Amino acid sequence: MVRWALERVDELIVVIGTAQESHTVVNPFTAGERVLMVRLALKEVGVDLNRIYVIPVPDILMNSAWVHYLAMYVPKFKFGVARNPLVIRLFKEAGYDVLIPPPYDRTKYSSTRIRRLMISDDASWRGLLPRSVVEFLDEIKGVERLRQIVGVD
Repeated sequence: MVRWALERVDELIVVIGTAQESHTVVNPFTAGERVLMVRLALKEVGVDLNRIYVIPVPDILMNSAWVHYLAMYVPKFKFGVARNPLVIRLFKEAGYDVLIPPPYDRTKYSSTRIRRLMISDDASWRGLLPRSVVEFLDEIKGVERLRQIVGVD
C-alpha cells in the first residue's frame, strides 16, 4: 500500500492511530514502538524513508471533526489514502480527494489475527511480519507483554 501510494504522491504521511493507547489487547505497543516498527518494515523493503512521515495521532470520538483534527497533527496534505468507507467519506466531506489503494488479503494480514496467534503461542505470526519487526518484538518481549495483558501464562 505504501509503495502504491508513493507512486502517486511525492511524500506520504503514515498515521499511527490511537496513539494515546498502549498495553491493551488492541494496542499492546506504545505509539513510539509502533512508529519504529513501521519505519523498520519500510526500511527493510527498501522504501525511501526520506519521503515518509510517520506520525502518531491520538483518537477523538467525533467522526465529523476527525479529518480537521488530523490536519492539526500532520503536515499539509492534498489526498487521503484509504479503503475504509467511513474514512473515505470523512476525507471527501472535508474537501479532500481520496486515493483508494488496491485490496490486500485482510484475512491473512490482520493485526487482530496476528495478535491472536501471538497470544496462543503460535509462531506462524513470525512469517506474517518483516524480519526486522519480528526481531524488534523479540527484543522488547512483545509476545510476553501481550500474553500478560490478556492474562495468559
